[in-house]
Amino acid sequence: MCPKQHTPEATGTDHLPDLDPSGLADRKAAARIAELETELGETKDRLLRALADQENIRRQVRRERDDAVKHAVSGFAGDLLKTADTLQRAIASVSQEQVADDSIRQLVSGIAATERELMEVLNKHGIRRIEPLGQPFDPSFHQALFRRNDTRTADGTVIDVLQPGYLHHDRLLRPALVGVSTVDDDDQPS
Repeated sequence: MCPKQHTPEATGTDHLPDLDPSGLADRKAAARIAELETELGETKDRLLRALADQENIRRQVRRERDDAVKHAVSGFAGDLLKTADTLQRAIASVSQEQVADDSIRQLVSGIAATERELMEVLNKHGIRRIEPLGQPFDPSFHQALFRRNDTRTADGTVIDVLQPGYLHHDRLLRPALVGVSTVDDDDQPS
C-alpha cells in the first residue's frame, strides 16, 4: 500500500494564505497602524485647535457685544451735553444783583435743579464731566483753544475751561475746550 500524500487539494487548505516566514505582513500592518495613529493625532490636534478658535471667537464677540451695549447711548448722551451746557450758561448769566429779586432767584433755582438732575442721570449711565482746571494739559482729553502767558502756573497747565469735557465710561465723549498757560523763556526762573 502506498502512503497517501497530503496535497492542499486533498486537505482542503487551499483557501489559507501562505505563511510569511519573513514577517513582511506584520511589518506592513504595524506601519499602517502607525500611519493611522499619526493621522488620528493630527485630526485630534486640528479639532482641539478649531474648538479653541471657536471659544476665542465666542469671547471676542461677547466682549464686542458688551462694549456695544455699554456705549450704545454715546450719541444720545453727546446730544444731551448741549442741553447741560445751555443750563450751565443760563445759571452763569444771572448776576448777584439779579438774584436779589425773588422771582429770578426761584427761576435760577429751578434751572439749577434741572441741571443737577440732568447731571445725576448722566452720571448714572456712566457719563462724567472732565474737570481739567489746574491740571496739566492732556491732548487725549483736552482741546486747547488758546495759550496765554501766565507766570503763576507751570507751563502747559490748564488755566481756563471754556467748555467742560465728558467721558462715557472709559471713552472720551467730548474733549474739554481749554486755555493753556505758557511761560516765556524770559519769565522762567533760572
